[in-house]
Amino acid sequence: MAPSTPAQPTPSASPTPPVPLPSPGPRLHRAWVVAAVAGAAIVTAGAFTTVPGLLVTPLHEEHGWDRGQIALAASVNMVLFGLTAPFAAALMDRVGIRRVVAGALLLVSAGAVLTAFMTRPWQLVAYWGVLIGLGSGCLTMTFAAGVTARWFDRRRGLVTGALSSSSHLGQLLFLPLLAGAVERHGWRPPVVTLALVALAVAALVFLVLRDHPADIGVKPYGAREFVPKPPPAAGAAARTLKVLAAALRTGPFWLLAGMFVICGASTNGIMWSNWAPAAHDHGMRVTSAASLLSLIGVFSALGAVLSGWLTDRFDPRRLLTVCFAVRALTLLALPLLFSAAVTPPMLLFVFVYGLVDVATVPPVIELCHRAYGEDGPIVFGWVNAAHQLGAGASAFLGATARDLFGTYDVVWVALAAGCLVAAVLAMAVRGGAHCPAVRNRAGYPGRD
Repeated sequence: MAPSTPAQPTPSASPTPPVPLPSPGPRLHRAWVVAAVAGAAIVTAGAFTTVPGLLVTPLHEEHGWDRGQIALAASVNMVLFGLTAPFAAALMDRVGIRRVVAGALLLVSAGAVLTAFMTRPWQLVAYWGVLIGLGSGCLTMTFAAGVTARWFDRRRGLVTGALSSSSHLGQLLFLPLLAGAVERHGWRPPVVTLALVALAVAALVFLVLRDHPADIGVKPYGAREFVPKPPPAAGAAARTLKVLAAALRTGPFWLLAGMFVICGASTNGIMWSNWAPAAHDHGMRVTSAASLLSLIGVFSALGAVLSGWLTDRFDPRRLLTVCFAVRALTLLALPLLFSAAVTPPMLLFVFVYGLVDVATVPPVIELCHRAYGEDGPIVFGWVNAAHQLGAGASAFLGATARDLFGTYDVVWVALAAGCLVAAVLAMAVRGGAHCPAVRNRAGYPGRD
């Protein structure tokens, strides 16, 4: 008998293929979160820079202090604001961005609280000039350049422009509120309120900000390869001075620094400390003057972002020439535009001047990066120090000129002439795309 054939298994139905899960949408890169927190810190520091202009008249009326004495505190603040920046950039390489920024905000908050209890002019210089100057000096455009260099490989110009505008965004957010509060409640409550805001932002920085993309295992935005975190740079102060010594032997540094002396004198130096008193001389209320300065901050933010976008596409030197030439024309026209009321010509000034106010920053940062490579943020810190030296001199000399001549007209004309000089210097900078002179003389690699 033939052997029985084993029963074949009944074929089962083919399994249903798994339904693919929808792929998650693109996640927000952490670099944008870091940039947002950095912007919040810069916004807060920017709010402090505009307060001295609101304090001139109240302190003059309350204590009888001369305008020059009050402006001296603003001048010291601006000078330290600039001189601190390059050392802060090197210190961030040593101990990390988060620690330096949080500490700077604490220092700013302490200076503001102490200012509320002062009774002598020297205390205003010590608290607002020194403490807030040192703290806010760590939260400058140099800080913005450092964050951008670490976290972004693409969109650097755009991010730099956005962060550079953050300081003026502080005017937009705080200045009208501060001006109204000064009129209603005196100058002390707004100052203490700013101190509390700085404390809150310091806590946010400590919780969210990170020093480098490698700290959380991600690549810089737009980078093709993972970038390891560099070891802490020893001797932050020594490195800062060495970078300065090398840059001093190069022509581009002197041209950029010279331009930025004039830039500082013709922007925050004169505007933040003397705009409100100048408007008051023509019968304008302090709230109206503060609102106009706030609008300048709005258009400055727009102009900085636009300038960053253009810097990614065009020769930075030509952008600088256009910015300084336009600024010269606006300052030359300003004495004819002041009045007790806000007029359409004054609003046009605010719009045009605001667009070119901070628009010089992205091109200069890009030129520093192209010329000095990894030392670019520190070199820009020294260039920005020149900016603040010009700002400090302008704040003090502008107020002194007002005391001597009884008007600010001569100040506006002199600053307009300086801007025309800066427009010429911009085109003399070598290295619109590369800087061979710097590579050959200082050993800095040009950017290819």
